[in-house]
Amino acid sequence: MAQDFDPSATGTETPDTETPEDEALFVYEIDYEVGQDNVEIAGLDVHNPVFFLSAGLIVLFAAMSLIFPDAATHYLTAAKTWTLQRADWLFAITPVIVFAFALYLTFSKLGRIRLGGAAAEPEFKTHSWVAMLFAAGVGVGFMFYGAAEPLAYYTDWYGTPLNVPPNTPAAERLAFSATIFHWGLAPWAIYAIVGLALGFFAHNKGLPLSIRSACYHVFGERVWGWPGHIIDMFAVVSTVFGLATTIGIGATQATSGIAYLFGFEPNRYLQIALIAFMTGLAVISVLRGMDGGVKFLSNVNMSIAFALLIFVVIAGPTILIFTGLGQNLWAYITDTPALTNWVDRPDILWFHDWTIFYWAWWISWSPFVGMFIARISKGRTVREYFAVVLLAPFTICVIWFTAFGETALTLHQSGTGELAGGMSSASLVLFQMLEDLPIAEITSVVAIFLLIVFIVTSADSGALVVDTITSGGKTDAPVAQRVFWACMLGLTASALLYGGGTDVLQSLQAGTITAALPFTFILLACCFSLYLGLRDEWNAMQDAKDGDQEPN
Repeated sequence: MAQDFDPSATGTETPDTETPEDEALFVYEIDYEVGQDNVEIAGLDVHNPVFFLSAGLIVLFAAMSLIFPDAATHYLTAAKTWTLQRADWLFAITPVIVFAFALYLTFSKLGRIRLGGAAAEPEFKTHSWVAMLFAAGVGVGFMFYGAAEPLAYYTDWYGTPLNVPPNTPAAERLAFSATIFHWGLAPWAIYAIVGLALGFFAHNKGLPLSIRSACYHVFGERVWGWPGHIIDMFAVVSTVFGLATTIGIGATQATSGIAYLFGFEPNRYLQIALIAFMTGLAVISVLRGMDGGVKFLSNVNMSIAFALLIFVVIAGPTILIFTGLGQNLWAYITDTPALTNWVDRPDILWFHDWTIFYWAWWISWSPFVGMFIARISKGRTVREYFAVVLLAPFTICVIWFTAFGETALTLHQSGTGELAGGMSSASLVLFQMLEDLPIAEITSVVAIFLLIVFIVTSADSGALVVDTITSGGKTDAPVAQRVFWACMLGLTASALLYGGGTDVLQSLQAGTITAALPFTFILLACCFSLYLGLRDEWNAMQDAKDGDQEPN
């Protein structure tokens, strides 16, 4: 999605794994201490073997892609083709299972369980909690696809949903329902489940804040051995590719915007140079620390994004935007069953290149966003957690895509400006739309600046999450490790762009889909493990309650 967030916004460096006596009943006794498998080398404090396996695989991929770009393109495309032929059903069904599981937890008795134990209190007021969720939900993807995706579906730029005829009322309805389908409840159900699993096993059970902990009920104590090493390694690789895709998409759009404003043709070398520049800014942000780095940037990009949204609502077709909110929401509800179906699709190419890519992207992002959500949600009941984590970002999604999408479609339908002829490039749509609104020079520069800040924030905060996993759950590891992972994110994004040649989006899609496949199984294992953990927690709570009621 590209989403961006501020892991430091919690104001704490680690979840509270020290529980008071009245919560001790619910804590697991484990033979593992955070960092016990770590090695200290060259000033680093890293988990052995997760760090070395993950870093080695990513460096090898980046090196081979930069040295042999044609071969990289061939193998990425082949891996994507194989994955889609064999596992498109798995990607299609996983969000359905995860969302159904989230609904079950919300409305079942397990929804009354509180993260952190029965006596835990929320660390943040509701409005602050919601604001931080927005910080996780508004980012590069909203900027890139906000105007482009509805217009693409309406004009048949790269297929139409369900093969409806383009430039028709049916195409307009599906343009918005399919976009909201991709960016609304499905991704946030995936993030929410990963976040709840991490938060529950960390806050309630005293386990390290690492992806392997979410699978504790599946593997037991073996999770501290090779099963856990493999889980964390796949989580790192999946996260790096998901983040690299976001950085690559953002760099492509920012480069296109700069070239559009100054009248020259963009190329992949300029895109890679921009990534290198933004990676340097991310390193500076890392060195400045939490408050002076990612937290400050997150506050800046959220404020600017909100201002840009208000501008588009006012300067664009305001009445259509407001009336479209209800219409698009209803279209999403009515079209979701058909869009969810993966059997005998009449639009199989569109389904693979759009829907399956998005599902893979969200799964790749889930360790990244899920860990952030886990860190800020202690003290919330499971029911309250899902009500807010699902509905708050979904609401902003409907508003954002309606505002930008209605504006782009109106300009196209009225024959105004460069969008009159449809889309020439997805990365240019935002700037072509802004050109036909007031103060275009200012808003276009603001959009480029916002993209750069979003990317820098992604690299900085993403480096923090990956470093937490590869340091065995430590949150006070040496800063050099975050610098290393920030550089790895930039290098991987550059490798995907360079290896992709002229078809950059296809290269980014191929990398994301391939990397997300193994983590899909881990995600489903997290669901099963979470259910068992919540069930045991409920039974322990009931036993404790019954014991308190026994006569003296």
